[in-house]
Amino acid sequence: MSPAARILAALTCATALLLVSGCSFSNSGTAPSSAKQFTFVAPGGQDRIFYDPPQDRGEVRGLSGQDMVKDDRTLSLANFRGQVVVLNVWGTWCGPCRAEMPDLQQLHQRLGPQGVTVLGIDVRDDRDAARDFLASRSITYPNIFDQPGRSLLALEGFPRNTVPSTVVLDRQHRVAAVYLRSIRLSELLPVVQRVAAEPSSPAPTPGPAPGAEGSR
Repeated sequence: MSPAARILAALTCATALLLVSGCSFSNSGTAPSSAKQFTFVAPGGQDRIFYDPPQDRGEVRGLSGQDMVKDDRTLSLANFRGQVVVLNVWGTWCGPCRAEMPDLQQLHQRLGPQGVTVLGIDVRDDRDAARDFLASRSITYPNIFDQPGRSLLALEGFPRNTVPSTVVLDRQHRVAAVYLRSIRLSELLPVVQRVAAEPSSPAPTPGPAPGAEGSR
């Protein structure tokens, strides 16, 4: 084979490989999100912040931590794809946290059929004490045990020492609302219902057995 023919054959082979690679990439699964990543900006003394319209919201990425109940399992937002997620940062040592938990449990049970879940993040706590606390109050929504608060690093700039705090994520896991204080069901319910009713393309998929997360 002449040198020119060898070069032509090599170029043909390389082009074919690129085409195959391109087809393989396009069929590999869900396209990456085009939403910007969420960054918290200090609200100037406000203790509740709403992010609208939806297309301007920032997405929370990479939030995960150890399952409160199952030592060998990690919980992440990926477990709740297509669902509205109400993140609640709490600790057994926090009086307002304990006071708002029955309302969060009620929200979880009431809106679960609509693709809504509460996901607790337990910080600066003792794991056994936290497990017993959840069981004694019949809390069934899933919880991440995160003693040092590392999972909250996914919320860039978020004040991790503000406990309790609640973050409402829409079905694309973009931040729709933030509460830097305790909250009551009468205030939270209409906000979560509104976010749950927003148009959304991904269909809700079941999370990790919420009925078994709060007790043994």
